[in-house]
Amino acid sequence: MAGNGIGAAGAARARLDPSDSIPVVDLGPFLNGGAEGKAGVARAIGDACQGIGFFYLTNHGVPQGLIDALFSQSRRFFALPHAEKMRVSMEGSPNHRGYYPIGGENVDPEHTFDIKEGFDIALELPPDDPDVVAGKPLHGPNQWPRDLPGFRDTLSEYYDTLCGLGRTLCRAFAISLDLPEDFFDAKVARPLTQLRLLRYPPHRERQGEMGAGAHTDYGCVSILAQEGIGGLEVRNSAGEWRAVPPIPGSLVCNVGDMMARWTNDRFAATVHRVVNVSGRDRYSAVVFFDPDYDVEIACLESCQGPDDPPKYPPTTSGEYLLSRFNATYAYREGMKA
Repeated sequence: MAGNGIGAAGAARARLDPSDSIPVVDLGPFLNGGAEGKAGVARAIGDACQGIGFFYLTNHGVPQGLIDALFSQSRRFFALPHAEKMRVSMEGSPNHRGYYPIGGENVDPEHTFDIKEGFDIALELPPDDPDVVAGKPLHGPNQWPRDLPGFRDTLSEYYDTLCGLGRTLCRAFAISLDLPEDFFDAKVARPLTQLRLLRYPPHRERQGEMGAGAHTDYGCVSILAQEGIGGLEVRNSAGEWRAVPPIPGSLVCNVGDMMARWTNDRFAATVHRVVNVSGRDRYSAVVFFDPDYDVEIACLESCQGPDDPPKYPPTTSGEYLLSRFNATYAYREGMKA
């Protein structure tokens, strides 16, 4: 099944008026301060989400040493022979975990071919877990490459750390939306969060070839670590592309389609892409922090009113993610949620 990388929420919200500038938000007062500090940070994050939909996050609590170790392991993995990487191919996983080669995912398949390869993990679950026994989609064990000491431990630690950060950001979202701070807690207890390692080989500047085509992310919030090579670009309301260059010590956060649907487009799922014409490999790592499988994604009461009715029909986290995966991954062509 072919599909566009821009989900329904993102396609609508991208026509609004995000500013060109991407704000820098210091999370420190939220992590370490009192009610006033939390309110100030939540307000800054809410303003960013209602504007450009992206923000840099500093003082986020993720150790730089862990980020450096993650990139070191990423380089080791992608340097493996192709046949060794294909031993953990996503195509062999019933849980959408593992490696995909260049062309394995195309986020805007009607317009571009993505020049990137990736490796995904998610919540590690044993075979006797009730959701695994029941055959619930996207639940189960990860796939791990052979003979890479430290790889699994590093990725697992980073995954757990970023899940904690994702829950903190959801608490900030709740405050900014005039909801109880713990509103989203029960909705992200067993999240469908994915950690994706990415390598973007340099590509030529020609039509139809892109590191990652124009798209919106599918879930709640994405948290990106990028090394020194830039390439991430965000599209503003005038249709112009604006670079999101790396800022040392920061992470880049952006809202996905589910949060846009939850907030009736108050929060922006902004269109973005990756262009790597640097002449060097570009490495990044993104955590897609998404709600539990069965959580309903329906317009929040605080984001609707008589003059602002819900724009989208209710769905569930799992249903929506599966529909987007089926539209963008080559190995899932023809699958249905």
